[in-house]
Amino acid sequence: MKTNAPKTVVFITGAFVTHHGWKPWQDYFEAKGYKTLAPAWPYKDGTAAELRARQPHDTDLAKLTLSELVEHYANFVKALPEKPIIIGHSLGGLITQILLNRDLAEAAVAIHSVPPQGVIPYEFSFLKAGWKALGLFTDLDKTYLMSFEDWQYAFVNEMSLDDQKKAYDENTIPESKVVARGGLTSAAHVDFDKPHAPLLMTSGSLDNIIPAHLNNRNLKAYKENGSVLDYKEFEGRNHYVLGQPTWQEDADYILEWLAKNTK
Repeated sequence: MKTNAPKTVVFITGAFVTHHGWKPWQDYFEAKGYKTLAPAWPYKDGTAAELRARQPHDTDLAKLTLSELVEHYANFVKALPEKPIIIGHSLGGLITQILLNRDLAEAAVAIHSVPPQGVIPYEFSFLKAGWKALGLFTDLDKTYLMSFEDWQYAFVNEMSLDDQKKAYDENTIPESKVVARGGLTSAAHVDFDKPHAPLLMTSGSLDNIIPAHLNNRNLKAYKENGSVLDYKEFEGRNHYVLGQPTWQEDADYILEWLAKNTK
């Protein structure tokens, strides 16, 4: 018997930032009748300040792989009573695409997503913003913490200095360089030919680390096979899109899309 139970939305965070950034989105979606969950990455279930205090010697996080991270979220959604709606940002958008490809989502939204394997991110701004996270010629047993200067370019460009500092203090956390490298391997594979549940991809005109051009190439990698596949570029959005003053406009667009594409 079909019930009127609320649909579940699972939010998946990206690299470099805490999952607590989803809290306003969770509150907003719950006010619209959804149940929401925003599970942390392994070894990241703490405040930004607590996690930064472990830098750079959090060896458990340092050794985390992308494959392990994907399986962490796959097992999480498999344990739910029904397929959830999955919404991911940045590397969380890549994980969202992988889980959708495994038929684990009723519908999915990839916000400013890292692309799957095969979509080569050659854009200069991506390389400038993200190359340090790969940790080339550095110790992989130590985590990487984005500097404030790099944060300004990669996440919060065009924002006021005070807002940039506040966003950094509240969100920035250490990262596994091994996970970052995993985005270039088969751990990031998606079968672009395979039919899938509805997928919306969004991008932002100001995003440096995941520029709109890269998101558009990710979209075009999918083959036309009758699956719902939509794309929206928002003006004035940088990579800190989840916390910009315009986040509610983005959320409203996503909610309207979900209403049209889920039962």
